[in-house]
Amino acid sequence: MTSAQRIWMTQHDYTRLHTELATLRSRRSIEVPDDFMDYDANLTAGYSARQARVREIQDLLTNAVVSEDAVGAGIAEPGMVLTIRYDATGETETFLLGRRFGEGADVTVYSTLSPLGHAIAGARTGEQRIYCIPNKSGQLVTLLEAVPYEMHVAKNPRPQSIHRDATVTAAAS
Repeated sequence: MTSAQRIWMTQHDYTRLHTELATLRSRRSIEVPDDFMDYDANLTAGYSARQARVREIQDLLTNAVVSEDAVGAGIAEPGMVLTIRYDATGETETFLLGRRFGEGADVTVYSTLSPLGHAIAGARTGEQRIYCIPNKSGQLVTLLEAVPYEMHVAKNPRPQSIHRDATVTAAAS
């Protein structure tokens, strides 16, 4: 992800990513033996994966907005856990916008490049947006809540899945 989108994270996450980056950089690079026949292709794959992770962490740290306060709360942006309502059905869904950067994160992640992520990015609590899925008509969604990832984890130790709002379902009947 080489973009200029800011990503909200706590000081703890920022420090953890810096530590991981230092660890990855301290590992020796691969050494190709003189006898190419003894060369292990798995070494190259591991090196490539490590380099990709280094680039990913560098991008996260470059675009990081570090704060323990909920400065960005209420605005849908990368690093925030969003709760939306699908207005046609009343179903709600909670997900992390951006990409996973928390250890052991057990929450659905939508990229800002996905149809829903792209449509909801920048929305404020209560704002409605329309997002389109290929070969389907647009769907109206409302942003119900946008909280920093750490606040969501503290409030909800287990991930939330889609829930049906009985009041909207009854009204639609």
